Amino acid sequence: MASLKDIRRRIGSVKSIQQVTKAMKMVAAAKLRRAQNNMLNARPYARRVRQVLASLLPQIDRELLPVLQVRGQIDRSLIVVVTSDRGMAAGFNSTIIKEARTMLDELGRDNVDLLCIGKKGRDYFTRRDHAVAASYVDFWSELSFNHAMELGRDIVSRYVNGSVDQVWVVFNQFVNVLRQEIKRERLLPLVVPEGEALDTSEVLFEPSMEAVVDSLVPRHLNIQVWRYLLESFASEQAARMTAMENATTNAGEVIEMLQLKYNNARQAGITKEILDIVGGAEALRTE
Repeated sequence: MASLKDIRRRIGSVKSIQQVTKAMKMVAAAKLRRAQNNMLNARPYARRVRQVLASLLPQIDRELLPVLQVRGQIDRSLIVVVTSDRGMAAGFNSTIIKEARTMLDELGRDNVDLLCIGKKGRDYFTRRDHAVAASYVDFWSELSFNHAMELGRDIVSRYVNGSVDQVWVVFNQFVNVLRQEIKRERLLPLVVPEGEALDTSEVLFEPSMEAVVDSLVPRHLNIQVWRYLLESFASEQAARMTAMENATTNAGEVIEMLQLKYNNARQAGITKEILDIVGGAEALRTE
């Protein structure tokens, strides 16, 4: 049976851990509020640009822009895997990595390049000897639209120069604090579902429809990448906040269990001392 000193030491250790998890939960909650606001502000714009393009693309020649051209045969694919730099976020990273591995198996590992956003994804695939074409890390704390533009340029350049024939993005989409959904979206070639198209039959385009598309396509790609980053960052903070809240609750339960164990051990010690005293007094009286 553990001594009272050992139990007190364990209680102190668990309390220290509980303070850390509680602080991490508060930090994640503060970051989540900001990330959620940015994400909710970006969603309507991204959706409207996508709808406008859905209505215009069928009406123009796709040879207008290299990024609009659809390859007749898919020989090589690029998967953009969006993870975090840090752990302690429950299954946030593991589910993304699992989905990316599923896509690797579907598309063929030898026919896929990986572009990893976040240390967790990069480190996972690097340790397993899967070539990572590029990685972007250590920017989440200073996340800005410039990061999305830099990433967008890298992705588009790989598609335009023929290095890859299609681009998929695997990321966590924020639903609410307790729920994040794994999403895989094809970013390139740019094929927007017709169901999202707007009615532009009575719209006049100046200077021309082609000029409008030429201006919207880069905006669309950048805002989509920006949305992926915002959704992932908000999902990460929500997952970490939930995980730290659960850890704090579990630490409280462990403290209660250890405190009960400490009280029982202390009571047993006191009872033993009383019995020793009573036994000694009884022995003196019989003499």
